[in-house]
This record gives sequence, structure tokens and C-alpha cells, in this order.
Amino acid sequence: MSARIEQLSVGRPKLVSHHGKDVLTSIFKSPVSTRLPVSLLNIAGDEQADLSVHGGRDKAIYVYPEKHYATWASELGVDALEVAQFGENLTVSELDETTVIIGDRYQVGSMVAVVAQPRLPCFKLGIRLADDRFPQRFLASGRLGFYLRVEQEGEIGVGDGFELLERPEHGISVQRLWQIVFGNSKSGAEAARCIEQLPHLDVGWVRRLRMLRG
Repeated sequence: MSARIEQLSVGRPKLVSHHGKDVLTSIFKSPVSTRLPVSLLNIAGDEQADLSVHGGRDKAIYVYPEKHYATWASELGVDALEVAQFGENLTVSELDETTVIIGDRYQVGSMVAVVAQPRLPCFKLGIRLADDRFPQRFLASGRLGFYLRVEQEGEIGVGDGFELLERPEHGISVQRLWQIVFGNSKSGAEAARCIEQLPHLDVGWVRRLRMLRG
């Protein structure tokens, strides 16, 4: 079985109550059965609430591996999780953090996109899971998913495959970057290589890598 979109989900910002305060968030997404156009910044019908930390060219589409759903359900003690439980746009089969290289270039439907970076969760993931501690648990798991940078606008839908067009020579996987920054294999030399080789990392990743590099 080849990698493909198993679920396509979008959502717009809405106000939710969190500890007595109104919070604007787009983490609650709904499944879509029709094909949708994709621009350089997002999928039609999807919109980020806080552009200071979400969205932009390098976080246009959030992808999460379908295989993690069973693991999380077991760890959380539930029979099943909701669709787009982690706020992703694309729930995909046959791809995960160990096999996806940052910089991989994929054709998906008529869209072409590049893997830009892993996700760094914020407190709104805790709102989605009704557990303020969950973002740290999510980060510690390494099951982060990844963001796509759209290079060629197009149209996507459920069932579309991920065709690998190009793979960078550096070989730094989504999981490897997480291990370097948050795992037990921290390395200043590898941190420096990540800064040099991975051009689409956001300020959060770059700041952490610079601290390791010294």
C-alpha cells in the first residue's frame, strides 16, 4: 500500500472557552469529502487563527500519520479518537516521522509540496484534547507529524497518493530533528548541520538548535 490521504480536514477560527477566557483557535477541524483547491498559504476552507505562530508558507498544511491514532487511543484509554483529533489537515497512511525526510518533495493530487518542519505543539492542542498537560506529552512522544510548504498550487482530495519527487541528500528525518533537539542524542555539530541544511524551520526550532550549537 502506498502513502495516501486517508482524511482531509479543514476549519476556520472560532472562539472557545478555556479556563474562563475566550480563545480563538482553528484546531477543531471537520472532514471534507470533496476535492479542495490548495493555495500557497492553505487549503480552501482552512484558516489559521494566530499567524504569529501558525500558518505562513512554511506551515501551509499540517500532516499527521494515521498509524499514530491506534497508539494514542491505547495510551489515552479510549476506544477511538475523533477525526483530525490533533488538528491536522491531512491524515495519511504509510508515512511517519522516521521515514519522512525534511525537504522531501511530494506530488499530491495536482499540488507539489515540500516537507518543511515538524510540529511544535502549543497550548491549543491541550484544549482540543481537554488536557492542559497533553502538549508536553505529545512533544515527548516524538509523534509530531509535519508541515508542508506548497511549491505548486493545485487540488487535493481523499485517496490522493504521495508521490516522492525528490529527496535531499542530508538525510535528516522529521524524527531525527526531534531527537537532536528534545531526545537523548543532543549534538552541537548536528544542530549546526540542521541550521545549515534545513531552510524552512521556524524561529522556535532555530532558537533551540542555536542553543545546542553554542
